[in-house]
Order: sequence, then C-alpha cells, then structure tokens
Amino acid sequence: MTTWKKCFLFTFVLLKTNIKMKVFVTGATGFIGSATVKELQAGGHKVLGLARSEESAQKLRESGVEVYYGDLSQPKTLIEAVEMSDAIVHLGFIHDFSKFKEMCILDGEIIETIGSALKGTQKPFIITSGIGVIQKEGMVTENDQPEGDGIPRIITERAADKVADMGVQVAVVRLPPLVHDLGDKIGFAPSLIGIAKAKGFSAFIESGTNLWPAVHRRDAAKLFRLAVEKHSGTGTRYHGVAEEGIEFKKIAETIGSKLGLPTRSIAAADVAEHFTWFAHFAKFNILASSAATRETLSWSPDQIDLLSDLQSEAYFPAE
Repeated sequence: MTTWKKCFLFTFVLLKTNIKMKVFVTGATGFIGSATVKELQAGGHKVLGLARSEESAQKLRESGVEVYYGDLSQPKTLIEAVEMSDAIVHLGFIHDFSKFKEMCILDGEIIETIGSALKGTQKPFIITSGIGVIQKEGMVTENDQPEGDGIPRIITERAADKVADMGVQVAVVRLPPLVHDLGDKIGFAPSLIGIAKAKGFSAFIESGTNLWPAVHRRDAAKLFRLAVEKHSGTGTRYHGVAEEGIEFKKIAETIGSKLGLPTRSIAAADVAEHFTWFAHFAKFNILASSAATRETLSWSPDQIDLLSDLQSEAYFPAE
C-alpha cells in the first residue's frame, strides 16, 4: 500500500470510528502545553506528559496525566514515549534566550530524533514553530516557507522538512508572537510589561505601525487538538492566528495606560539599547493569515482579543 493510501486509511479510521488516542506531549506543564493537555482530555484523549522533575510530574498527576520522565536536552530519552503513543505534540522548548540559537539547534535534534522513531508509522507528529520565521512584505500564509539562515527558529522548520522526507506524518503549527491568557509569565506580553516598568515608560518604534499577530492560549490549544485529530499529509503548515496584525503602538499604549506610565516613540537607532535582548522581537512587522488552517481543520478561534485581555486581570491583577 502506498504511503498516501496508508495516511488516508489511518485518518479515515480515526474520524469514522471516533478512536481516541494516547498523545505524548512535551512541554505539558508549560503555558500553552497545559492548555493543550486540557483540550486533548476534553476531546476524550489520554495524555502522556513529559516531566524532567518531580515537581513537574506532580503537576501532571494532579491534572490526570500519565507521567513520562525524560529530558529535552537528551532527545534519546523521549523515544520510548514516542513508541508508547498514538500521536505526538511537541510543545517543549528550553526558553534560555541567552543561548537562543543553541536551543533552536537542540529543538532540531529533538524533532529529528522523534521523527526517526516514527519512521514507518502513520502517527501524527505536531511540532511548534513561530510566524516570525517568515520575513516578507504583505500577508504571510501557510504556503510560505522560511528562507536564509538569519533567524535561528528556522532550524525547527528545516528539521520538520527532514522528518517529512522520511514519510512521517509531521505538521508544523506556527504561533504568533503573542499567545495570551491568564498565567502568561515568560511570553512577549509580560516581557513588554517588565521592560516598561524598568524603563519608566512604554515604548514603540518610530510610528509604531509595525504589526504583531496574536492568538488566545485556549484557541491555540484547540488548534493543536484539531491538528492531532484531523491532520493528514506530511510537511503541512498550520497558522494559529486569531488576529492577523495589531499595531505595536496600540499594544504599547495599552500597557502604558494600565501601568500608569507614559507611552513614547523611540528611534530605530535606540531599539537595541531600550529593548536589549527583546530588540529583535520588538521590530517584528508581520501580517499573517490563518485562512487555510481554518478551512482545513474547521478551526474557529472564539476567545477574547489581545487588547481586551491586556485590559483584564490576566496581566494586571487588581491590587
């Protein structure tokens, strides 16, 4: 039987018989991962969650998740979990921005290790990337592919392509810069809030018209579940975009207003000094579509928008 026929049969059986799967989730205790775990469980699936520490393991147990001990820094420790599961959602990433490129290289190694273990199977393998890997004028779509080597996160997508070449049923979910919700501690929104507090004002660059796409965490979690359940083919890209592009100035103004701080424009030459490690991200100017994703997976984001969320207690709890 040809590969595409096997893929079709696997997907057809899952959809028609409503078979529930055991899904291995890396990053299961993280901001997006914990929401994805709940979404998978609500869909009737069993979750096997990766834990490196006993603290993480306890969190998983309290959430009704089966624990698998392993370490992202040692990709081979993940192989047994892959073999035990019907699908894999790779959300784990070591957020050490002082070693960002090294962590991206490691992510590529993780993806290729998991992919090798999946070779010859029809198990869905859903990995995570960022919309920011695509640098272009105009609308970024699921059909766009990253070019060059200037953005370290491209390593993730290249690893996905290598796995796709093995015939593995891999898909990439590209998330926008801002995935927002209560519990966001290390994402872009709290980073901007922290920088504004430290500097005494909330900044935008020049006119502040550069755009950032956004999605609510629960909508992103729904997308990961749908990708597990409905994905077919290999090398597909999905976009977790609820809002195609929000002016950075509006984000800065909302943060400044909530902090009681002024909002100011800074010159492009001052971006590195003001935003330090965050400067690369602050300069993002991305307009992104999720039209193909919505049609293919019947994904309909319905949670609160970013600016409304920034006005809520999710980011600025009442004193």
